[in-house]
Amino acid sequence: MLFNSLEFLCFFPIVCLVYFVIPHKFRWVWLLVSSYVFYMGWNAAYALLLLFSTTVTWLTGLAVDKNSDNKKRKAFLGVGIAVNLSILFVFKYFNFFMDTIHSLWDALGIKYGEMHLSLVLPVGISFYTFQAIGYCVDVYRKKTPVQKNFGKYALFVSFFPQLVAGPIERSYNLIPQFEEKHTFSPVRTASGLRLMLWGFFKKIVIADTVCVAVNRVYNNVEEFKGLPLIFATFLFTIQIFCDFSGYSDIARGCARIMGFRLMVNFDHPYFSTSIKEFWQRWHISLSTWFKDYVYIPLGGNRKGKHRTSLNLLITFLVSGLWHGANWTFIAWGGFHAVLQIIERYTKGFFDKMACVTKLERVPKVRTLLKMLITFCLVCFGWIFFRANTMHDALYVIANLFNIQDLSASGVYTMLKLMFDTRAEVYRLLLTLPVFLLASFIDKKWSINKIFTEQTKKTRTLIYVVIVTYILLAARADVQDFIYFQF
Repeated sequence: MLFNSLEFLCFFPIVCLVYFVIPHKFRWVWLLVSSYVFYMGWNAAYALLLLFSTTVTWLTGLAVDKNSDNKKRKAFLGVGIAVNLSILFVFKYFNFFMDTIHSLWDALGIKYGEMHLSLVLPVGISFYTFQAIGYCVDVYRKKTPVQKNFGKYALFVSFFPQLVAGPIERSYNLIPQFEEKHTFSPVRTASGLRLMLWGFFKKIVIADTVCVAVNRVYNNVEEFKGLPLIFATFLFTIQIFCDFSGYSDIARGCARIMGFRLMVNFDHPYFSTSIKEFWQRWHISLSTWFKDYVYIPLGGNRKGKHRTSLNLLITFLVSGLWHGANWTFIAWGGFHAVLQIIERYTKGFFDKMACVTKLERVPKVRTLLKMLITFCLVCFGWIFFRANTMHDALYVIANLFNIQDLSASGVYTMLKLMFDTRAEVYRLLLTLPVFLLASFIDKKWSINKIFTEQTKKTRTLIYVVIVTYILLAARADVQDFIYFQF
């Protein structure tokens, strides 16, 4: 069941209505049933996989908590994590692994029969397995109390607003909220609806509009050179942010209406002044998960610069692989790791250069330059993320600056090739500047604060305009969220 579907627009009000009507002691049961109904909207059979993962990690938590012997606790934790990762491997990485082995043997001249599993990737499997693993580790570290009620733990893993694309919640944040008594709040509901509306705007009006051009170019890269490749890469930079942060906004808005607080997953990442800062602002729930459960256990930055660099490289390569079973994602993760390593080794040099060039005297200009450089590097990295194959990615990079026609007619011809209709071009030219301006205003002054200070009539008018525009911009073919494939 997609957030941007009529089914969900019927499903969610019913869930909320029943939630606030029934007694508090039964609410978690209602949310659990609703969450499984929500997930079964894609493939009912894969709800069994979700249940299996939940059962394994719940039992792991109980076993770890029950034993005082540290070796046994580690053993139970290792088994629980291994089983969960095995599920992920079979459904997501098995075919990729076998293809890689086949290519290696083929290069060595060894005959090796191909082996593939005909399995559909379960929606959200990477998200709920990581959330469950995080719980097991936190129980082992005694950062969260073990949840002895299987149903409430199952709700933690399957909570429908963030089940299929995050945020990846921590058990010590979400589980205690299931015990809280939530009453209906008009103020909180209005706040949640505003957040959902902004998420729908980003997804339906921006992301679903630019995806037409992005798909046309990146699914046929060898038909394009120069400007179309640059423009499609820039548009994908906008698309993936609006698509993914739009999902997170809708998820947080849904949860807020019912009284739950989900973590902020994006904090204006394209205003970052370094790659390190970008990862402190982009997909925060995942980046902090890898920091807490991979980077720090590897040693973090406690064992010198060289070891820190290795830990960063491992963490980002694994992060890239988490995103997809394709060498393009591994290259994307490696690219960001190398950029962060370079930043660490060159920070002192660039600070000295700022002194020499007098840029330190104009901090706003220096900040703007750092922001532009970071944005361009992030855009470049998205080439690997979006390309269907490494061959396509390398083609785009090789032909990115092979610009042949910068005239007005050349730009017009490019837009005609990239979009289906003039209406889509006009909608892009109208909404993209508005979105970019709104993002800047929100970063500097907070749009939500400005909005709530307006009169009731003004707020109502803005609501009507935005809802109307979303309905007019909605495509007949409902588009999945990008991160559903992960």
